[in-house]
Amino acid sequence: MSAEPGPPHRPDAQAPVLEALGPAGPYRAHSRQEVTDVTGAVMAELSLVPALYVNRAMKALHAATPLPAAERAAALARAAELFRTATLGGLTVREYETAVSRVSGLPIEVVRVATATCADRVADAYRSVQLARPAGAVADWRDPLVRTSQAVWTRRGEVMAVHVPGNHPGTHGFWPEALAAGYRVAVRPAVREPFTAHRLVLALREAGFAADHVVLLPCGHEAADAIVRGADLAYGGDEIIRRYADDPGVLSLQPGRSKILLTAGADWRDHLDMIVDSAARHAGSGCVNATAVLVEGDPAPLAGAIAERLAALPSLPPLDEKAVLPVQNTKAARALEKFVLDRAEGARAWLGGTGFVDELGDGSAVLRPAVHQVGSAAAPQLSAEVPFPCVWVAPWSREDGVEALRDTLVLTVVTEDEDLVQALIDEPTISNLHIGNHATHWHRPGLPHDGYLGEFLMRSKTVVRV
Repeated sequence: MSAEPGPPHRPDAQAPVLEALGPAGPYRAHSRQEVTDVTGAVMAELSLVPALYVNRAMKALHAATPLPAAERAAALARAAELFRTATLGGLTVREYETAVSRVSGLPIEVVRVATATCADRVADAYRSVQLARPAGAVADWRDPLVRTSQAVWTRRGEVMAVHVPGNHPGTHGFWPEALAAGYRVAVRPAVREPFTAHRLVLALREAGFAADHVVLLPCGHEAADAIVRGADLAYGGDEIIRRYADDPGVLSLQPGRSKILLTAGADWRDHLDMIVDSAARHAGSGCVNATAVLVEGDPAPLAGAIAERLAALPSLPPLDEKAVLPVQNTKAARALEKFVLDRAEGARAWLGGTGFVDELGDGSAVLRPAVHQVGSAAAPQLSAEVPFPCVWVAPWSREDGVEALRDTLVLTVVTEDEDLVQALIDEPTISNLHIGNHATHWHRPGLPHDGYLGEFLMRSKTVVRV
């Protein structure tokens, strides 16, 4: 299937075309979709491939042979440096970051941090996969430890499909672990923000992964289904992945619903900086940002203090160096505002109770923080997950127990109660536990995010030989 230039989407459009990156090289399809910034300006056109192209690409991935392990590790390290510093797809790293800030509405400084974070994760991908390997298994059956019988850690398949949402560029730092494990990977970029996926695939190819090892397949829903069906495993968080959520070969990214708990004896004044930082860092857009704060005792003083701190954050366009809050297209911002205000019915508003959208006059609007106090630890609002600093503050008691804290990506608990800590560690729906004054967004390469991705990619197989 040869590349074709195709006509522009509309006569006055001069936006660049982000091409698909198939097993035979870049491909410019006739079908395009505009990528707009938060003001509605067209930034690029995304080349959308048909299902037939997807099927051929997936077959090529299955037929390819992975690089040896040492070469994969070295290529990932090179790709990380290229992603961090090189001109890729005609964009310098600064031009790339500007594009991401404009289309996502994330402050430019948040995007710069995400560039470094994503690069660090890619550089560490091979080590992270090995950290997930059981102590009783070896990575290679030729390992000197293997005598007559041994457990060998091996892939569950050969090809993985990736559908990563476009809410934050940092989410792309995890899926290269599949390449580290020897998988071939097909990536469907998000229309909202395709620049990070495009840049990362280009970096991986330039670093040494062949065109039939990692592909970029922008496409519509029908072809997106073909990507999942053509893979052995699938990973991501968009609506296509959620349709396959009951399939054991699909790992669906779940909402973070990250929380903070302060028990009796913990003075919230000593932890206010951490609480506000947990809610507002990264513009409050991440799954690791705190959306619920529970306190044993009266939550009102803490809610008021959080609201006072968050109210001081400025409303600025995303490219302003002092911007700290997310920006969306005004129509989308108003829809989100209505969703939150409807959900907040019956709660006590400390901030944003009459609205939190601050229009900038150019078709975009800042999502200002919101703080509400609810009546119990069982309030349904505590499960809300929205892409800006929105905090629900609730009372918690020993009678509420661990049940009120379930389904949480990151829980920071400030307590001296070791029995409670043990119960929280034992609770399977709490993915990560931070004990003491540690922000919910804290992370470093090598630690699991929502479990190790390697736990999903790999399994142990007994190998017996003479």
